[in-house]
Amino acid sequence: MLKAFIVDDEPLARDELSYLLKRSKQVEVAGEAECFEAAFENLKNLDIDVIFLDIQLADESGIEIASKLNQLDYPPLIVFATAYDEYALKAFELNAVDYLLKPIDEKRIQLTIDKLYKLAGNKEQKIPLSSRWHSSQNDRSEKLAVSIDEKIVLLHINDIVYIGTQDGKTVVATDKQKLWVNEPLVTFERKLQIPSIMRVHRAYLVNIDAILEIEPWFNSTYNLIMKSGEKVPVSRTYTKELKQLLGF
Repeated sequence: MLKAFIVDDEPLARDELSYLLKRSKQVEVAGEAECFEAAFENLKNLDIDVIFLDIQLADESGIEIASKLNQLDYPPLIVFATAYDEYALKAFELNAVDYLLKPIDEKRIQLTIDKLYKLAGNKEQKIPLSSRWHSSQNDRSEKLAVSIDEKIVLLHINDIVYIGTQDGKTVVATDKQKLWVNEPLVTFERKLQIPSIMRVHRAYLVNIDAILEIEPWFNSTYNLIMKSGEKVPVSRTYTKELKQLLGF
């Protein structure tokens, strides 16, 4: 059974969430607190798997608390439970497992519990919390949260073909779809500090695993033929680095 801790400054909200978690018979609520200071004292002495955290607390931000938790050697999994939907993208950047909007119904909390069990593993299997955490962190690091209008789309990084600037907007292209977003290209470059994603042009990042062919172009430049069938230009600035990386 998973051990949970609830941090919310509204007693009624804590009671409702605790009731739903206990009703599932899959989660033990090991403690509750109205602020992080009180919660932290308890967390040091309890083997907590997941913390349910409100965004807006009386004197502090749940986002800031999540950042502090992520700095611990073996932090618990984090689920935000809040009445505010505008922090969802930031929450996923902090490796939150889920983002629940109040009022929370029983079916929705069950989906979260199922997700937690997949990440944390069944407690009866005696899997150390540290191992479970690092595994879930690695899984989440392979996802990219993209804000589209009023929703958050999670993309697997391996599915990305390229990210580029076209007509003044940024497009995230997979082999199945194109998502137009307001974030600048440099934001994605900072987020995707991984070997498979490379800048090849001032207007393009590519997934090198999605390159099918390299087509010579003029003035020592190239076009990349991607698995989607599209061409992405390589500027002279990035030609040397690409050659070294791919060995041609």
